[in-house]
Amino acid sequence: MSGDSWAVSVDVQEASTACSQLDFLKKVDPCLPAGIRGTDINGNIEPQTDVSLGGGPPSDLAEQSLLNKLIRRSLVRNRNQVEVLQRDPSSPLFSVKTFEELRLKPELLRGVYCLGFNRPSRIQENALPMMLAQPPQNLIAQSQSGTGKTAAFSLAMLSHVNPENHWTQCLCIAPTYELALQIGQVMEQMGKFCPEVTLTYAVRGNRMERGVRLQQHVVIGTPGTLLDWCSKYRIIDPKLISMFVLDEADVMIATQGHRDQSIRIHRLLPKECQMLLFSATFEDSVWGFAEKVVPDPNIIRLRREEETLDTIKQFYILCSEEEEKFSALCDLYGGLTVAQAMIFCRTRNTASWLAGRLTEEGHQVALLSGELTVEQRADVIQRFRTGKEKVLVTTNVCSRGIDVEQVTLVVNFDLPVDMEGNADNETYLHRIGRTGRFGRRGFAVNMVDSDHSMELIRQIERHFNRSISRLDPGSLQEMERLIS
Repeated sequence: MSGDSWAVSVDVQEASTACSQLDFLKKVDPCLPAGIRGTDINGNIEPQTDVSLGGGPPSDLAEQSLLNKLIRRSLVRNRNQVEVLQRDPSSPLFSVKTFEELRLKPELLRGVYCLGFNRPSRIQENALPMMLAQPPQNLIAQSQSGTGKTAAFSLAMLSHVNPENHWTQCLCIAPTYELALQIGQVMEQMGKFCPEVTLTYAVRGNRMERGVRLQQHVVIGTPGTLLDWCSKYRIIDPKLISMFVLDEADVMIATQGHRDQSIRIHRLLPKECQMLLFSATFEDSVWGFAEKVVPDPNIIRLRREEETLDTIKQFYILCSEEEEKFSALCDLYGGLTVAQAMIFCRTRNTASWLAGRLTEEGHQVALLSGELTVEQRADVIQRFRTGKEKVLVTTNVCSRGIDVEQVTLVVNFDLPVDMEGNADNETYLHRIGRTGRFGRRGFAVNMVDSDHSMELIRQIERHFNRSISRLDPGSLQEMERLIS
């Protein structure tokens, strides 16, 4: 089966499924039209493009899965230590061990516990007191996916809103449509006992009447649309914003235009506005951006040697060319007890080819890449989450923000590289972070097919100060020894 024919068959298959994300958005925001458009990051270097969506019949199962999303789980338990740098070193460091210590509104506390959160995670213990402090404190925080940071700043926004003021008080920026929607879903669920607090989505295609001020208290969206709503259409008065949240800062600055748009939004906000910035990694470029957006911050960061999850074992396999990589993959999958696996490819063509070959081998495969519309990607992810497919082949579009408890194996069929051809450490971290979730053991396997690929492995080892062992997929005994 050729890559093109596989892609076409996926388009046909997905066109018949429900647009669960769109249906959800229509419920929380009736102004959202059927022609909403999404954006995509493919390989972290592709410019932003519009992708047209088609309509579809509602799907109760998909909608229920979407509404329940990943916040309905226990927090990750890992040994990662955090370093706290306070704006005022003389101020006592305040952390919490229970949500009751935060003195939340009873309705919010009920929402937190209803979603399965028993106690704060390591990052939440230190971040929540700062986010909820009076007078407000600015915060720059580093946190891996799966540690509850979205729940943390969602809780902060819900606590911050004064429902009696019928104007937008909190802005939250995410780099993609999908991530903006995930944040909104967290807030919808956590705030379901606070119906007086309202939100809407500033995403491309959500048309609003010009000159008519929004009354929703929280607006979540992407930088370009939020900037238009604040300055061009003037449906948000930025001078009335009292909390500004910028999520996924590392990917934000890697996306064309997003960095400058975010800075322009920041400049419209009042000086007393509380600024919260989150990033999974803190490279120099992220620090430079954060310093422009968040003045006089408190800082929470992970220690460099603990950036990768302790529950993930990392390996590499030597291969000579693509066909040998496929054979090694089949040996690997056949020799391990794998609940579900995610396989990352550099290009859409490779992903389509690999998905077709795996399907021919009898595997239940889902394909996720930038050539699919947002609605199609949503349905692919839901099927994978519910176990209808056991293998998800994807490009970087799925490297962050997707959590599936049953994923035990992540394969880098192609190692991630940056614009200069060096190892893209941020993308690597997000990719392997799809396994080892929620304290479970996971495995990350990298396919090495050249001297350059081997050099990328060495760069990754140096960056994270972790050893990546060689694995022979043809030896079941060796696999059992290394992976046990």
